[in-house]
Amino acid sequence: MAAQALALLRELSRLEAPLEELRALHSVLQTVPLGELRAPAAELRLGPLFSLLHEDHREQTTLCVSILERLLQAMEPVHIARNLGADLQKGLTHPDDSVKILTLSQVGRIVENSDAVTEILNNGELLKQIVYCIGGDNLSVAKALIVEISSVGLVTQLLRELTGEDVLVRATCIEMVTSLAYTHHGRQYLAQEGVIDQISNIIVGADSDPFSSFYLPGLVKFFGNLAIMDSPQQICERYPVFVEKVFEMTESQDPTMIGVAVDTVGILGSNVEGKQVLQKTGTRFERLLMKIGYQAKNASTELKIRCLDAISSIFYIPPEQQTEDLLRMTESWFSALSRDPLELFRGISNQPFPELHCAALKVFTAIANQPWAQKLMFNSPGFVEYVMDRSVEHDKASKDAKYELVKALANSKTVAEIFGNPNYLRLRTYLSEGPYYVKPISTTAVEGAE
Repeated sequence: MAAQALALLRELSRLEAPLEELRALHSVLQTVPLGELRAPAAELRLGPLFSLLHEDHREQTTLCVSILERLLQAMEPVHIARNLGADLQKGLTHPDDSVKILTLSQVGRIVENSDAVTEILNNGELLKQIVYCIGGDNLSVAKALIVEISSVGLVTQLLRELTGEDVLVRATCIEMVTSLAYTHHGRQYLAQEGVIDQISNIIVGADSDPFSSFYLPGLVKFFGNLAIMDSPQQICERYPVFVEKVFEMTESQDPTMIGVAVDTVGILGSNVEGKQVLQKTGTRFERLLMKIGYQAKNASTELKIRCLDAISSIFYIPPEQQTEDLLRMTESWFSALSRDPLELFRGISNQPFPELHCAALKVFTAIANQPWAQKLMFNSPGFVEYVMDRSVEHDKASKDAKYELVKALANSKTVAEIFGNPNYLRLRTYLSEGPYYVKPISTTAVEGAE
């Protein structure tokens, strides 16, 4: 019976549409005891079966999964890890959950085997896919696998690599550990295992490591994501070194470091609790804002956009969360950005780059529902006209961004009083006409004739 199964398997590799052969192989394998398959299993060439998984054919995929399940069960985990790494990697990214589950169950066997697990640790790409899969929210097998992976200390071994000799491996490892922080069960596991404390200690020791610039951005991103997923206040109070490092990185001469620090401040300041954490740092944060304002004006286009995005995130407060204290805080922060922040952003928005134009409009939109900002806008010569002028924007993204600004102003409860009724009505008209309205030429001609 085992010989018949092997013959059918060899036949598969020569056929283009082997549905009949797959059905036959499936039937035969159900009757062959696992013990009989073990001896010849190492000789099996499973490549053709894995290839058939990637064709869009439901019955074929189901048969292949069932056949592979049986054959892989007969193989030693070390053999699978050594010879089928590339196939496992593809299986983890497969759109069909049954293929992912098949692959993850084999990964589970591998991590339980002390000889096989080292093979995974030496395969960076496979390791990355495993962690991404665990980070996914739709697979129960992934949740079970995290228990198996943690029991053999795979993440702890990843962290050990952070202090190893290979700088690139370090960067990959922190990327993988960070991906665990994106889901609730991943964060729970990291906290239970003391992984967060270990990462905090690595940041402390980074000053004396000449290669820390390779992995430090990843560590800081890790804490930024952790803070916003859980509680900014708790994370920043428990790990003050994180906040310290973010401030330090904004002083750097390295644009990569500045970019990560700016992104992280944007993430931290994206909710009210995070804004209050930043406010507690006092004048240090105002100095940091001044640096972000400087970079928004003088850095490369890419870094300018990141600065503008962070500013939008820091300054936006949903109307229902606005209090007098918070509005006083954002007003004082805004004045820390530069001598005349409104003019700075207007200048940026007039540059001939749609991405910069949209990013500057996003800053105006973020503050548009705050009374102090409306007063600034109204008192800034030509600003109201600039908002109403449709001829400034030429591409769809810019027209959409301008429309969002008009919408934020028009929907504010204080704008009619601050801008005056005629301007308020113009905003409402702009809003009802939509983002792409073009004034009909014939109407203009008739008006001229009158």
